[in-house]
Amino acid sequence: MRLTIWILGDQLLRQHPALEAAQILARPDEIRVVLVESASRIARRPVHRKKLVLLLSAMRHYADQLRNAGYVVDYIRAGSVVEGLRQHVLEWQPDRLLTMAAAEFRGRQFQQQGLAALGVEVECLPNTQMLAGRYDPFPEPNHRTLLETFYRAMRRQWGLLIDAEGQPIGGSWNYDAQNRKPLPRAGVVAPKLLSFAPDAITSAVMAEVAALSSGIGEAHDFDLAVTHDAAQAAFDDFIAHRLADFGPYEDAMSSESAFLFHSVLSPYMNIGLLDPLQMAQAVERAYYDGRAPLASVEGFIRQIVGWREYIYWQYWRQMPGLLTANYWQHQRPLPDFFWHGETEMRCLRCVIGRVLAHGYSHHIERLMVLCNFCLLAGIEPAQVNEWFLRCYVDAYEWVVAPNVIGMGLNADGGRTATKPYLASANYINKMSDYCAACRFDPKQRTGDEACPFNFLYWNFLIEHEAVLRSNPRLGPAVLGLKHLSAADREAVQRQAATFLAALPGAGGAY
Repeated sequence: MRLTIWILGDQLLRQHPALEAAQILARPDEIRVVLVESASRIARRPVHRKKLVLLLSAMRHYADQLRNAGYVVDYIRAGSVVEGLRQHVLEWQPDRLLTMAAAEFRGRQFQQQGLAALGVEVECLPNTQMLAGRYDPFPEPNHRTLLETFYRAMRRQWGLLIDAEGQPIGGSWNYDAQNRKPLPRAGVVAPKLLSFAPDAITSAVMAEVAALSSGIGEAHDFDLAVTHDAAQAAFDDFIAHRLADFGPYEDAMSSESAFLFHSVLSPYMNIGLLDPLQMAQAVERAYYDGRAPLASVEGFIRQIVGWREYIYWQYWRQMPGLLTANYWQHQRPLPDFFWHGETEMRCLRCVIGRVLAHGYSHHIERLMVLCNFCLLAGIEPAQVNEWFLRCYVDAYEWVVAPNVIGMGLNADGGRTATKPYLASANYINKMSDYCAACRFDPKQRTGDEACPFNFLYWNFLIEHEAVLRSNPRLGPAVLGLKHLSAADREAVQRQAATFLAALPGAGGAY
């Protein structure tokens, strides 16, 4: 029996379930692997050039890795995935095609419907790239589950930081309260990220991507890992040099450093170069070996097996409606400065600038600067989602949509997060050094020097007071409105309206 193993470009797993199944079903000479570079898929959305270099170079390296392991690999560059698979089927004439379920809704629909045209028996195996694909703690379709509840169930399932009695190590499930420190005023020196010089394959991809007519950022300075071994080296470097300080400063923001003590490993995880469970277990060992404190280790595990898996879990419970969710009925277009970074608001200028340059900002900057601004400014969720998909190296719909539309913009009506993550300039001033050199004053609510985050924050509370009062988690924030006089409210709303009216054009006042 002739078998085809179709491996998607974001599923470059060391232990791919289709490859493992093939070893049981057929002899080595009856197995061929196919990977397809699709020109139409590349052209569908102009993305960050560093993301495209990472994906294409990793795919080509993976094909070579499989060849070195003894597989016959068809690496096909075609106009579309269908064209590439059809070409392979015509040449190989397989009896059966094995693949793994796509992580994204559109890809999985194609696997379920589009492959029928190939005239080959197709088996789509469960997705094992995500832990929530290996184990679903709450399989009921309408089950309403908090992130913390989901996280604890995942910890129990995989035995992470759990003692012999089944209780959390240290007596607490969550050390988030210890992991909210701003950077010291004197600053800190964060270790440099491990970088990787491009080899011949990567250099060729960089040239191809640089020649494309559209895209975000540049390809010439690409230095990311493109193989399992290199990604593992980046992970080992994180454990050795940044994990210990990751916890205390994971929410801190800095104009001097885009990365601080963050791992910056999500680009590798999201295409299969690193396995989430193996990562969580390695970090757990670092705690037991005395190489990192419990709060840092628990914080990292919470991001990997808690937040990341919960986001994926929510994606599949809310699709396809999630992409058009707009609970607050926001319709304002995304401001032009999101595409060039030129704004007097220093926090946005710094964060957007580094996203356009590197395709990265850490999770608090995504949530409490970018999404917070878009929520307060009433930007249409679909446009914000599209910007994230285009601009981030680690961006895939399964992680961006629930994180941005659901958690960041609360546009799903609270299914992902129980409250909107909104904040005034006070939060940004506390957790960063952005405000110190900004022309706006984070302590002024209105006036020429007032930070837009302040009057937008209070304007949002005023506009949605009735709805927000019904949410017990937002009670203290909304109660603050009682301190605003009628004149204060009118001043807030007037300045917010003036600011928002100037947003759509690149030549606006801000």
